[in-house]
Amino acid sequence: MTLLNETLAIGTASVSDNLNLKQHLNTPSEAGQTLRASVETALHNYFAHLEGAEVTDVYNLVLSEVEAPLLETVMNYVKGNQTKASELLGLNRGTLRKKLKQYDLL
Repeated sequence: MTLLNETLAIGTASVSDNLNLKQHLNTPSEAGQTLRASVETALHNYFAHLEGAEVTDVYNLVLSEVEAPLLETVMNYVKGNQTKASELLGLNRGTLRKKLKQYDLL
């Protein structure tokens, strides 16, 4: 379980302000990497294994790989309450519903 998941799932820290969340995202996980470093490592590995293959839409690929578990974890944390989830994420409730449908989480 990542530090973000632990923080959201068991409430080891308040996520009421972005500064506190950012501090936790920049704290190394049990594996010794921050979320940012984990993403960088994953991207370096991805590009290293392409072996010259053409790729497109990497931006959306990365967003979907990060956004889906973010939404799922937040929805679990708020016990399915979309209003609370939209407030926690800073999203309009309609946008949240659209994204939940997009990732088959609704």
